[in-house]
Amino acid sequence: MTLKKRLMMILAIALIAGGLYGAGKFGLSVRSEETEGETDETLFGHRETLYLWYADETLTDYLNSVAVSYSEYQDEVRVVPVYTQGLEYLETINQASLQTEEVPDLYIVSNDSLEKAYLAGLASEVKLPEGVLPMADMLPQSAVCAVTYHDKQIGYPFYYETSCLLYNRTYLEDWARAQIEAERDQALAEDAQQQADSGDVEEEIQEAHDQEEVSAQDVEAKVEETIPQTIDEILSFADVYDAPEQVEAIFKWDVSDIFYNYFIVGKYIDVGGEDGDNADSIHIYNENAIRALRVYQNLNQFFSIDTKEISYDGVLQDFLDGKIVYTVATSDALSKLEKAREEGGFAYDYGVSRVPDVSGELESASLSVTQCVGVNGYSTKKDMANEFAVYLTQYNTDDLYTRTGKLPVHSGGKTYDDPNAAAFLEEYARSVPMPKMIETSNFWVELEIAFAKIWEGDDANDELKALSEQIMGQVLGEAYTEEYIDVPIPLEEEEEILEEEESGEE
Repeated sequence: MTLKKRLMMILAIALIAGGLYGAGKFGLSVRSEETEGETDETLFGHRETLYLWYADETLTDYLNSVAVSYSEYQDEVRVVPVYTQGLEYLETINQASLQTEEVPDLYIVSNDSLEKAYLAGLASEVKLPEGVLPMADMLPQSAVCAVTYHDKQIGYPFYYETSCLLYNRTYLEDWARAQIEAERDQALAEDAQQQADSGDVEEEIQEAHDQEEVSAQDVEAKVEETIPQTIDEILSFADVYDAPEQVEAIFKWDVSDIFYNYFIVGKYIDVGGEDGDNADSIHIYNENAIRALRVYQNLNQFFSIDTKEISYDGVLQDFLDGKIVYTVATSDALSKLEKAREEGGFAYDYGVSRVPDVSGELESASLSVTQCVGVNGYSTKKDMANEFAVYLTQYNTDDLYTRTGKLPVHSGGKTYDDPNAAAFLEEYARSVPMPKMIETSNFWVELEIAFAKIWEGDDANDELKALSEQIMGQVLGEAYTEEYIDVPIPLEEEEEILEEEESGEE
């Protein structure tokens, strides 16, 4: 017997036993087509159905639980999460919108796909329910920019990814403690010398020194001083750090992936303006970007990393094994580190901070991708979809992090009580959102190629100029030539280059 027949039988028994003659009192299950879309009338009441599409399988359990909790909060709406595989995600949504009765009312998509979605009619301007504060009043500006297209907000920021500096805190604490003790020993030696010069006895000074312990507060303060604010500070630390035997690299990151490299030029390259949607605002080739890429190239002298052999997973595993002091990591590292700690595969403490500036003169800015909830322009239930989108992205967002490891954009609750998660939110707030423009969709692949060439020794000025001319040509639809920018190499760097060339000839 099917579930529907069982429900019908139960209803019939209830009607007879209770002397009730109006099936409507119980909401008898009926399927009907109405102008507002599919209607579900069940034993539990008259309900509209919203279909929420998503492409990340790790969200399945979480979205199902949110759908259940929303049905308790809003008993007139049923939400059905629909997991959809495939590379052509938006195309599949488009086909379902035009060819099926179960139209995807909402869907989760990365912000760089919003222009494509909007032009296809799949993204409509959001309509905040009454009483909900504007996004700009609650969210980081980077989140608002991520979902803004031609001055319209066409999505709800849900969760994000960006990169930060990840460091082995245990190593830094050990080094800080050793430094404090060395400084005290130095101070003791100076005091002893003064005592000897004056003819006094040294025993009391030595005894007081031996009894004095290095406090946790002193170590904490020293560690905070040690966390690098610039790449120069990492290089300076590498010069003085007496690394444990297992440490293979002071600083190592995936130089083959633009997501972990972009912070080098993020402050000085503009593709699409603040909202990533303005074809008239493209500025790739400029002096500061050239200087920043030269700093990047010079790092290969200190941290020799093979772009063909490196991978993010491999770097993260090296960090877990205690082989690296500093690396650049995305927020997924947090859940992986905690899982490894629980399983006994990670024996250290760690910390997260914003990515360091390129130098004292050149700033940095990470790249970010925001996963958004879009309201389908083809949906006949946009008001209900908007209400659920607010519920999904703003309420009980702590559960998103604890159950999926994904960091919510909406920062209420306990998630950001964790200083490591809070560091990612801080970096996200100052990050550069992925642009939305279709004409520049290949920019990231081409920039990644340019980074690889520069890392291996190609001229940063030439590579950046060629990249800018290519992208500008795509946007304008005709050949474009940049005027060459003469950026002199600093004298000290030029001398180093000459020395390397001479040693190579020998």
